[in-house]
Amino acid sequence: MVSIQLSRIERWLHCERTIVALGLALLTLLAWLYLLRGAGTGMSVWAMTSWQLPALLSLTPQSISWDVYYALLMLTMWWVMMIAMMLPSAAPMILLYARVLRHNRDFYTRSNDSFKWLLLERTGCFVLGYLLAWLLFSVLAAAIQWGLEQSGLLHSMMMWSSSRVCSGVLLLLAGVYQLSSMKTQCLQQCRAPAEFIARYSADGPLRMGWRHGVFCVGCCWALMTLLFVGGAMNLLWIVGLSLLVLLEKLLPTGHLYSRLTGGVLLAAGVGLLVFL
Repeated sequence: MVSIQLSRIERWLHCERTIVALGLALLTLLAWLYLLRGAGTGMSVWAMTSWQLPALLSLTPQSISWDVYYALLMLTMWWVMMIAMMLPSAAPMILLYARVLRHNRDFYTRSNDSFKWLLLERTGCFVLGYLLAWLLFSVLAAAIQWGLEQSGLLHSMMMWSSSRVCSGVLLLLAGVYQLSSMKTQCLQQCRAPAEFIARYSADGPLRMGWRHGVFCVGCCWALMTLLFVGGAMNLLWIVGLSLLVLLEKLLPTGHLYSRLTGGVLLAAGVGLLVFL
């Protein structure tokens, strides 16, 4: 019985796509655990989670000194958050890329072991390129966070908007972008992994991953700015936006969710600026 179980495990581990899937799941899990532990901020994510719009306007923004350590901490927080939120929606593209490599005849001249490691290496480079695109976004997000805090528009401790106007403008910006042609084009690239791989197959794995990451950032950057409205460490907003991204990218009617969300965000922005 033991030998049968071991042979099954060995066959399972020899499946490269299984290894890739497990790696993606583990990376996503570690990212979520890091966020749940407060992402190095020293605060409980549960204490920072509150569903209010705009969030606690009565709180007076506090000033936090942005030294090199704190800036790197915020950059890490944003990047890990993007990994936790975006990697699940990119998994179909990554797994399909690994499958395409598996059936690439150019690899068949190699031994089984070298083929397996080459496939995993190239898939890893694809993932790295994808995550580097989100690292660039995280740099910009941390810079925007610093600017909003310095101008008193963002609460330093809770990392949510302390200005009704700021919240309204971000909602309107996200709503307009959700309905834009740029959003539609980027979303289409994310929703058609086979077409993407066929179109950019001449690129190396790192460049292909970077290109896919750029399309993904182009698709979702406006939604990610909503974290400044509800709180960058607000678990409800993080989970809600993650689910929305999954719906947009993976469901057949995902493009309709994008337009519906755009209308809701526009209405919320107008309501916040005009009626509250």
